[in-house]
Amino acid sequence: MKITQVKVFVCSPGRNFVTVKVMTDEGIFGLGDATLNGREMAVVAYIEEHVAPCLIGRNAHDIEDIWQYLYKGVYWRKGAVNMAAIAAIDMALWDIKGKAANMPVYQLLGGRSRRGVTLYAHASGETIDDTLDKTAEHIAQGFKAVRLQCAVPGLNVTYGVLGDKADYFELQGSRPLPPEEDWSTQKYFNMVVDLFKQARERFGNDVHLLHDVHSRLTPIESARLGKLLEPYNLLFLEDASIAENQDSYKIIRQHTTTPLAIGETYNTIWDCKDLIQNQLIDYIRVAATHAGGITPLKRIADFASIYNVKTAPHGAPDLSPVCFAAHMHLNLWAPNFGIQEFVGFGNEHSKRIFKHSVEVKDGLANVSEAPGLGIEFDEEAAKEYPYKRSYLPVSRLEDGTVWNW
Repeated sequence: MKITQVKVFVCSPGRNFVTVKVMTDEGIFGLGDATLNGREMAVVAYIEEHVAPCLIGRNAHDIEDIWQYLYKGVYWRKGAVNMAAIAAIDMALWDIKGKAANMPVYQLLGGRSRRGVTLYAHASGETIDDTLDKTAEHIAQGFKAVRLQCAVPGLNVTYGVLGDKADYFELQGSRPLPPEEDWSTQKYFNMVVDLFKQARERFGNDVHLLHDVHSRLTPIESARLGKLLEPYNLLFLEDASIAENQDSYKIIRQHTTTPLAIGETYNTIWDCKDLIQNQLIDYIRVAATHAGGITPLKRIADFASIYNVKTAPHGAPDLSPVCFAAHMHLNLWAPNFGIQEFVGFGNEHSKRIFKHSVEVKDGLANVSEAPGLGIEFDEEAAKEYPYKRSYLPVSRLEDGTVWNW
């Protein structure tokens, strides 16, 4: 089965998505997600100018060889742009193989390890009461796990809480440039412990609670936070600190038993190798789109399982439904799967473009037995939502110093 064409589509039904379609001489095609939030067009150019020409005529069934060819053969390994491009091709090839075999991708990976995929929802509010009310709504819908985020009093904007803004596009107005946000660790600490104290008082211990620091703290500050949150039994504390220096998590680990999760910005297994093998984290959150696709995520999951680290793939709204479908198949297979982040299936515009076979009931997700990834892409509908340049925010300390967003 020879690859005959690689097509790239960019659409913006609320958020920008880069969708790749790999076509073959047998009429079977596959879909992949190459979205890199804020740098989408860099990936588009990379695929169209450098990747696609190298794939024409290759056997679409040779997934491993093509992955190695795109990773090792380029010489300049890793990197967000490179790995997003590889990811999209890899997902599309798994989609093709599943369709050719008339089997869902999870069956090709080794079959099910569970009857459904546990999801965690997001509850974000302007006040603690607002956050807890939204948490109650998710629990009433059947979710057994909820991530809690709350605006920090005294800051103009807080990560995860957009207020009356629907998305980051609205923060940028008619002249798209990165919005800038203030950060104060002291003001954050004044709020965050009380948030979880009140959550446990209101909801008891039967619901899993999570929180995303979004890398705002230094390692010793993260250690302090983890220790303060121990009485409230979090499922995990996400992105407590930047871990470009993976030894940073030794400081956090030696001070707290709060479970730690990280990985949404990672591109390869090498970014998390030491964290996993030294058991400095409990959940690895790499995303298929950002870390090279299904092939390397399977490898990371197997490696993590040796060290009792669970998978918890990133699930932000800037990952397309194609990526979510890829995660679902990996989650059904991975014996060490932990939990999947879930922000819904997008708005009505997105649902016109991406049609999927995922069902959610009582906080559990499942896929149909449709062959491949079980996702469809409407090219004509996508044309109605052209690309809009957009950026993620930039964070600054209150004295103006650029900080981690």
